Amino acid sequence: LPASMYTEIQRERPDGENILTQPDYIDGNPDLIKPKKLLNPVKASKSHQELHRELLMNHKRGLGVERKPELQRVLEHRRRDLLIKQKKEEEEAKKLQSPFEKELLKRHQRLDQLEKEQEKQEDHAPEFIKVKENLRRTSTVTGDEKAA
Repeated sequence: LPASMYTEIQRERPDGENILTQPDYIDGNPDLIKPKKLLNPVKASKSHQELHRELLMNHKRGLGVERKPELQRVLEHRRRDLLIKQKKEEEEAKKLQSPFEKELLKRHQRLDQLEKEQEKQEDHAPEFIKVKENLRRTSTVTGDEKAA
């Protein structure tokens, strides 16, 4: 049954018109604006066109996609060399520190560690101890004010 319906739609009517309507712009009416195909913004972009051109050239030369252009390889090599050089300079600077500077750094780290431990202990202290300490502070402040 569906096949017969399809053939029926394709057949022309007895009066000469097709059941499926034809678009108006086929008539050649000069008042109508003819539709144009929209441009794909991705394909129209310059970077996409350059990338596509490069891929076609690499394909013609037989280079794989995994291979990088020569300029990119050189730039990556320079960046890697620069990073290695910077790491070496940092290591040399650490070696050149005087014993006094090293000792100061150790003490500073120990003090920071002690401060962190004290903060943790204060955070874990029960609530009534914190309130008691606050009461002592306020009572000594008010007692000093009365004496003055």
